[in-house]
Amino acid sequence: MDIQERDGEITFAVRMTPRASRSAIEGEYQGALKVRVTAPAVEDRANEALRRLLAERLNVPVSAVRIVAGGKSRTKRVSVAGVSRARVASLFEASGKRDLKS
Repeated sequence: MDIQERDGEITFAVRMTPRASRSAIEGEYQGALKVRVTAPAVEDRANEALRRLLAERLNVPVSAVRIVAGGKSRTKRVSVAGVSRARVASLFEASGKRDLKS
């Protein structure tokens, strides 16, 4: 997994599945954080759901989570301000047991 820290922000890859039956962080997939969201990939709804889910799990405001690359792709680069590298790394170890009801 590739987690980079620069200028007070942590950047990492996310592999997202929209229109899932539940929103959840599923761990690691090919070096990226595997995330499922219930929102469809229409009008940025899935991206917004991703930002909300990551903000909740990392205990930061939604405004601290930005999609910096891959906005229209399933594989994205996400940047989060105000969080430690260790906290982000813990998401990669998450399992489907910690679901978020949407």
